[in-house]
Amino acid sequence: MNVLFVSGELIAGDLALQLQREGNALRLFIDCYSQRDCLNGYVPKTTNWEAELDWVGKDGLIVFDDVGYGETQDRLRREGYRVVGGSAGGDRLELDRAFAQQVFADCGLRVEPVYTFADAGEALSFISAKEGAWVVKQNDHQSHLNYVGVMDDGSDVRGVLASYQRLGICDISVQRRLHGVEIAVGRYFNGQDWVGPLEINQEHKGLLNCELGPKTGEMGTLMWYSASSRLFDATLGRLRDHLREVDFRGAIDINCFVDRDTIHPIEATARFGCPSTYLQSALHRTPWTELLNAVADGRHCDLKVREGYAIGLTLAVPPFPYHAEQITGVSSAGLPMLLRRPLTADETCHLHLEGVALLQDSDNEGGNRTVLTHSLGYAVFVTGTGATVEAAQQAAYALAGNIVIPKVMYRTDIGNRFLRGDEMKLREYGWI
Repeated sequence: MNVLFVSGELIAGDLALQLQREGNALRLFIDCYSQRDCLNGYVPKTTNWEAELDWVGKDGLIVFDDVGYGETQDRLRREGYRVVGGSAGGDRLELDRAFAQQVFADCGLRVEPVYTFADAGEALSFISAKEGAWVVKQNDHQSHLNYVGVMDDGSDVRGVLASYQRLGICDISVQRRLHGVEIAVGRYFNGQDWVGPLEINQEHKGLLNCELGPKTGEMGTLMWYSASSRLFDATLGRLRDHLREVDFRGAIDINCFVDRDTIHPIEATARFGCPSTYLQSALHRTPWTELLNAVADGRHCDLKVREGYAIGLTLAVPPFPYHAEQITGVSSAGLPMLLRRPLTADETCHLHLEGVALLQDSDNEGGNRTVLTHSLGYAVFVTGTGATVEAAQQAAYALAGNIVIPKVMYRTDIGNRFLRGDEMKLREYGWI
């Protein structure tokens, strides 16, 4: 089958490789200029995805891995193309935080209001007369600008917003800080109904262990699949009618804070996630081609998954978590990715590529070498699975330790928060 893969920032770039390994003919388009060299030598590329519509045809599959293409996806479906990734309504759920909170409320969820402002100065004026800790989010995927306040008088958040005002940072949302266990639930939707079992995950966005440092898109995730859960029934499960109405076809998850008696949804991710897509790769027994065809066609898929847990790690390089253009002269492009020993076939399936390219090199014994590219700083991702969280951690960190990338950075505590108290609370509260 022909697969046209349209990517914004390679949020699920390794999924393109997985589809190619399953025997599909693939062409990859990368919209983000600083990511254009990623995966060179690994998959065929195109510089104009719309020019490939005749190639992919009405029998092929078009995959979009990011928000911002929802209206285009809806149009292509009306024209008879088979498309998976989301919809215009899905885009709005993720990009318009206040709208998402209203949808949550309309579906019977308890929400904490989100206030969105054109610039940081307006947000600062809004909270200046208000006490309490606040959370700041920039609404355009600039995760390093997000900040979770810790001072009860809001003084730290006012300082952050004053700094952003001087820098001219725009499109800011603020929300009162919530407390409890942070946990997310996700599932695939085919325009009419849910596809496959639900997955539960716990994200780790802080750059450093124990959530220290600037926030990132993601430094690591713990995930497992479940046939049912009270968490799903109380949150994502209530959005079925809304997702039908907007013809959403793709992966969606809701991140929440829960305590014993209440649950507060924070935000929706209405697209393929990173590294959650790679964790799904590690846990799925059903091929991606079968699952995505069913989602695109509005059909049921008997998605088979492995029991147990998966851990996903982000292996990043400078200038991560900042964009290269924000730090003059800092680039990791051209640095090698090396292995202490050859990978087994299983380990190869748990190594997920993004900010790398394969270069032909006649001086190299293997005839080629893998190097880092100009990118957003995400080099590769690794996953590990196991019957227990500890076993999944051991597998993931053993693989990460076999990969040598100069200046690489990754967290060494993914899953610890769950093991050291969150699992006990979630089970005691009855959410999982």
